[in-house]
Amino acid sequence: MSLRLGDTAPNFTADSTEGQINFHDYLGDAWGILFSHPADYTPVCTTELGTAAKLKGEFDKRNVKMIALSVDGLESHKGWVKDINETQNTTINYPIIADEDHKVSELYDMIHPNANESQTVRSVFIIGPDKKIKLIITYPASTGRNFNELLRVIDSLQLTANYSVATPANWNHGEDVVIAPAITNEEIPAKFPKGHKEIKPYLRTTPQPNI
Repeated sequence: MSLRLGDTAPNFTADSTEGQINFHDYLGDAWGILFSHPADYTPVCTTELGTAAKLKGEFDKRNVKMIALSVDGLESHKGWVKDINETQNTTINYPIIADEDHKVSELYDMIHPNANESQTVRSVFIIGPDKKIKLIITYPASTGRNFNELLRVIDSLQLTANYSVATPANWNHGEDVVIAPAITNEEIPAKFPKGHKEIKPYLRTTPQPNI
């Protein structure tokens, strides 16, 4: 059965480039991002893992723990990490899970049933401190992931988890947000003291409340 938003992220124990990891213990009370790869020594994934390493400080600021997965073994991972560090001018600073038996890939339904071997294993899962899945994106092999977009989504998820707001199209941190329809006009002054703008009765905006 496919995982859906709001489901509990399945726990697992697996070997990684930083030793054996129990996924839920690794996350602790933090947010998490799990991103998977079809195989080691693939060109697009090499650039992605390097980009993720360079942005680790941004994920740390948001209390997000990063973890990657590839369906090759640990020794292969170690060699690939050297290539990533060399070609992307960085140092891998988060664990990469070894998933030779596809245990984790199958647990997270990462392999399309019509795929040859592991070709389509390129998914992203963002997981909240409650261990619930907040976002799922699956990419084709030819399209590199946009990690700035993933940071943007995390900003939105963390904001909307704590305030009665939603984020509009193309929203970025610092921009106005949408007040949830369940909030009445009478409640707005207490909840959003920065003021608000009513564009339509169902479309009301307010400055981002947590800055």
